[in-house]
Amino acid sequence: MSDEAWTRGVEWLAAAAPDPRACKRDWDRGDGVALLEAGRYWDVLSVPERLGLLTLDLLWQSSPPLPGPTLVDTAARRVGFFLPPDPGSEWVGAGLRHAGKGAWVATPPPYRPGRFLEWLVPPDGSGALYPPSGLEVALRRANGTLAVLTPSGD
Repeated sequence: MSDEAWTRGVEWLAAAAPDPRACKRDWDRGDGVALLEAGRYWDVLSVPERLGLLTLDLLWQSSPPLPGPTLVDTAARRVGFFLPPDPGSEWVGAGLRHAGKGAWVATPPPYRPGRFLEWLVPPDGSGALYPPSGLEVALRRANGTLAVLTPSGD
């Protein structure tokens, strides 16, 4: 990713903070993590790590690929997919967590990890987000694959 794309990614992501300048300062010092408000520019669908990584793989295999900002939390073992904000959306499934209006999401800067958080696909500043329908199809396929691969009782 070019320096220009990194800069655009930082500006795009920091715009979700109450004070974008303070957010960027926080990223540059301390633990490098900022809390950003979901529901204005984006929502986040957080899924269990195994499901999320398989889903991301399926999304990248589609033609054309459906990339969007994707965050992994290695401590919680979860993957977060950034979607367009939709206050009326309901995501139903075991282990799915939807962060929308009124929720806060811990994020590192797009250019490096912070604590246990790391970008699998960093924001590039274009505003590209996962289309909910494409993400739902990939999640269903990934869940079906995991059901076949996981012996009962695991």
